[in-house]
Amino acid sequence: MVASAILLAFGLHLHSLVAVADLVGIPTIPFTTASGRHAYDIRRTQSVVVDSRYGNTTDTNGWTLISPTLDQFATTFQADLALVTGSDCSLGNEVKGNSIILTIDNCSGFVDAAGRWTSEAYRLDVTKENVTITGASPLGVWWGTRSLLQQAVLQNGTIQAGSGVDSPGWNTRGIFLDAGRHYYPPPFLVEMCNWISYWKQNTFHLHLSDNLYNNVEIYSLERQTGLYARFRLLSNHSAVAGLNIHPNESYTRQDFDYIQSACAARGVTIIPEIEAPGHALVISQWKPELGLEGQIDLLNISNPDTIPQMEAIWKTFLPWFHSKVVHIGADEYVDSHLSKNALAEVYNTFVNALNDYIFKISGKSIRIWGTFPPQANYTNNIGKNVTVQHWEGFEDNALFDYIDNNISVINSDDHFYLVQKYSGSYSQQLNKTLIFHGNPLGGAFAPNIFDPNNATNNPPRDSPYVPGQIAAQWNDYGYNTSTYLEAYDAWREGLPALADKQWGGKLTEDQYDAIFEILQASTPAQNLDRTIKSKTSTILHYDFASDDNSSGVVQDLSGNSYDGHTTCWIANNSIHFDNNCSLTTRLTSKGRNYTLTFDIHPNGVDVPLFTSPDSQLRSGNGSSTQIMLFSAGNAFALNYSLPLNTWTQASLVGRGNQTFFAVDGGEEMEFTTTIGVNGAFFVWTTMAITAPLRTIGGGGFRGKMKNITLVDYA
Repeated sequence: MVASAILLAFGLHLHSLVAVADLVGIPTIPFTTASGRHAYDIRRTQSVVVDSRYGNTTDTNGWTLISPTLDQFATTFQADLALVTGSDCSLGNEVKGNSIILTIDNCSGFVDAAGRWTSEAYRLDVTKENVTITGASPLGVWWGTRSLLQQAVLQNGTIQAGSGVDSPGWNTRGIFLDAGRHYYPPPFLVEMCNWISYWKQNTFHLHLSDNLYNNVEIYSLERQTGLYARFRLLSNHSAVAGLNIHPNESYTRQDFDYIQSACAARGVTIIPEIEAPGHALVISQWKPELGLEGQIDLLNISNPDTIPQMEAIWKTFLPWFHSKVVHIGADEYVDSHLSKNALAEVYNTFVNALNDYIFKISGKSIRIWGTFPPQANYTNNIGKNVTVQHWEGFEDNALFDYIDNNISVINSDDHFYLVQKYSGSYSQQLNKTLIFHGNPLGGAFAPNIFDPNNATNNPPRDSPYVPGQIAAQWNDYGYNTSTYLEAYDAWREGLPALADKQWGGKLTEDQYDAIFEILQASTPAQNLDRTIKSKTSTILHYDFASDDNSSGVVQDLSGNSYDGHTTCWIANNSIHFDNNCSLTTRLTSKGRNYTLTFDIHPNGVDVPLFTSPDSQLRSGNGSSTQIMLFSAGNAFALNYSLPLNTWTQASLVGRGNQTFFAVDGGEEMEFTTTIGVNGAFFVWTTMAITAPLRTIGGGGFRGKMKNITLVDYA
C-alpha cells in the first residue's frame, strides 16, 4: 500500500502543498508545507497509533540482529513524548482524537546518496488533526519520531502541516570509543547510545582490547611485559582462561547483552572490535610465545599457533555479538626490523583467514583498519568483501587504494580524531569549522570527504563504496587520563553537527548554534551533562537549624524540595556522623560549573565525605590523609589534608573543565592528573569531575558538618 493510500485509510486529507523548505533540526528534514496556517499541536496528542499490520515487524536490513519491533519502538516513543512534551496519550491500534500514526510502506523514494533503497527512511505527513510517520521499516519510523520530538521542542509544541521524505545518505553513522585503554561502565555506554540516537546516529563502535604505547626504543622486554594492556570481555570459557585477569574492569556476557539490547532499543548498533595482530600486547602477555620478538605488542603471524588462537578467541565471543558485522582491528602492524612487504604478506594472510573463519561459523562480515592497501606485487591481498576503515592518509588513499578497486571504505579520517586529554597532533574537541566547511570544493563535510584539502582524493557523493563515517575518540594515554563523562564532554559541542552531515542534512553553522543547546536539553533517556533542575541558582541548602530529627527528614531550604534523609543525630546547627550513619539526598551528581560548600569538623581520616555513582570526595585513602577525588576508578589527590577536631569551611568547585578545592576562603587548589609515555615524557592536565551528592558521610566518617550548599555557578 503506498503512503497516500495509508493516509486515506486513516481518513486523512492533506491540503495542497505549496512551499518546499527544510525543517530545521539535527539533522534537517526535507519538508513541503501545506497552504494555510494549519499546524498539529503535538502536546495535545491523545493516542500513539501503531498500524496493526506491522506491529511485530522488525528491520532486517540494518546492522543489528536484535532490531526492535514497531510495537517496541512505539512504546519507547510514547514514553519520550510524555517526557519531552508532557503529553499523556494512549498507545494502541485505533485512532482516538488527535493521533500520531506509525506505519510502514516500501516507498520507492526511500533511497540513500547512492540511489539505493534504505530501510532507515521515513515519510512525515502532518495535518491539523494527525501526524503519520511512514517508515521503510520500524527503524525508519523511529528516526521519524526523533524528528517529531525535535520539532515539538523547537516549535513550541507544534509542527506545521505538510509532508516530507527523509532518507539518510549513508548507512553507517556514529562514533568509536577506545574502551581498551580506558574502561567505561555499561550504564555510561547506554547513555551515550541514547544521546547519539537523538541525532539519528546508528553506530557505536567499541574498541575492546588494546595496550598503552609500546616504545620499543626505551622499553626493555620486562617493561613491555608489564605495560598496561586490557581485554574487556570476561568469559569463564576454557579457550580464553587467563586472557582477562581484571574482572572489575570488564564486561560479562550479561553486561554486553544489556549494552547491546539497550542501545538497539533506540536504533543504535554496537560494533565490537577485538584488536590484533597489532596493539595486541594483552594477548602476548597471556601467550608470550605468540609475540613478535623485540616488539611483543605485535603478534607473530608466522607462528602456526597464532591464527588458530585468534580463531579460538573469536569462536568464544562471536555468540555474544548481536551485530551483522564485527571489527578485527588489524591496525598499525608495523615493525622497524621487518620489511613492509614481508609484514603485508602475513598481515593479509591473517585478515583473510579470520574473514573466512568468522563468516563460516557466524555469517558475520568483518571490518579492518586501513593498514596495507592492495598491491600488484603482493602474492595475496585482502578480500574485496572486507570493509576497510580509513583513518590516515599516510596509511592509505581511500579512493585510489580501495574505492577504485571496488572495496568499501568507512570514513574515520583523523581530521575528526580525538585523543583524550592531550596529543601532539590530534585534537581534544571536534573541529566545528571543518564540519560546516570541510568540502574542498566548497560547502560542508560529508562522509565521502576523506581529504578536506584536496578534492581529487575524494570519491563522488553517490559512490556505492562509502558506507558512511565514524568519528573516533582514543585514550592513547590510558586509564587515569579522564573520567567517564569527559569522553562525552569531548564530543558534546560538535558531534550533533557532525551527525547532521553523516545523515546528509543541510544545517548551517548559524542554525546549529541557534538550536543545539535547546535540543540538547531535551534529549530523552540521558543526563550526561549531569544537570539538576532548580528554581534559582541555589540548588541545595541544608542548615540543620532544627534539632528535631524524629522524622529523619533534613529540609532543603533552596526551594527545590531536595530534602534529605538521615538517622544521624542533629544538634547545635550541625549533623553528627557516627556509627556509619549518613545523609542521603535525592540528587546524584552535578556537572560542570558548580560550587559545593560545607563546614566540616572531622575526627579522623580515610573516610568518604560525599559520594555519588560518578565520583567521591574523600579525606584520605588508607595510605594518605590528603583530600582527594575518586572518579573513573582513579584517585586525584591534593597536597592538603583537613585539620582534625576543628571547624573548616570547604568548597569543591567545578569550573569548566577544571576542578578545585578551597578552604576558609583561601587559594583554590586544583585536581590534576599526570599522563604521558612512561620513560619519555609527562604532561599535567586538568580534570572535570562532578560534584558527588547522593550520600554525605557514611563509610566510617566520624565528625560533624553544617551549612551544606550547592549553587550552579563557580
